Amino acid sequence: MRVNLLGAAIDSLTMQETVQRVAQLVKCGKSCQIITLNPEYLYRAQLQPELMEPVNRADLVTPDGAGIVWASRMAGTPVPERVTGIDLMLHLMPMAEKEGWGIFLLGAAPGVAEAAAENLRKQYPSLNIVGTCHGYFKEEEEEDIVSQIKAAQPHLLFVALGMPKQEQWIYKYKDRLGVPVSMGVGGSLDVIAGRVQRVSPWLRKLQLEWLGRLIKEPHRWRRQLVLPKFAWLVIKKYVLKL
Repeated sequence: MRVNLLGAAIDSLTMQETVQRVAQLVKCGKSCQIITLNPEYLYRAQLQPELMEPVNRADLVTPDGAGIVWASRMAGTPVPERVTGIDLMLHLMPMAEKEGWGIFLLGAAPGVAEAAAENLRKQYPSLNIVGTCHGYFKEEEEEDIVSQIKAAQPHLLFVALGMPKQEQWIYKYKDRLGVPVSMGVGGSLDVIAGRVQRVSPWLRKLQLEWLGRLIKEPHRWRRQLVLPKFAWLVIKKYVLKL
């Protein structure tokens, strides 16, 4: 089932149901896009309608973050739980290893994708990582990147170019890439590579990951200003009905 939140269609699934859906998409074989939708992206999409197009044409849209879960509840269409990009990516690893799915990691600074691949292989020795590439490529190099990914023939492509660039990049090239499932994962490769420490589990459990990230990365404060704007937008529409 899908719910509508501020014009975005979001899949109302648990993490395990989402993993099973991804498995179905992989087996289907067509080029599919997953978007893990967070409040910042959804708020920006209200001001930049072109950002909504990839969302509403995506094959799977997950509620990434406590803000989306809260907003869905305010809208009267609650979703079961948050399904973040990094958590979904990590939940897919055991299945990818078991099924022999090829994985391609694209994005982050030079060396990060390779380090992330190495750490994933330590945990999942049989994991089939078919390629890596950093995200510091120029526009004129994109054709080469597309060719590299296409030649590697992965089943899963994880793109860490930052939001919304990664979603737009996948949307632009997914049909040419021929990858069964592609999804943006933001800063996940930095975390998996050990370059950035993730917020403590207790803060995540309290749904305060945004606060932990702000403490660790104070330069993010401008981005966090979107959260109260998003909350007010939701309250106006679904509570005050203005």
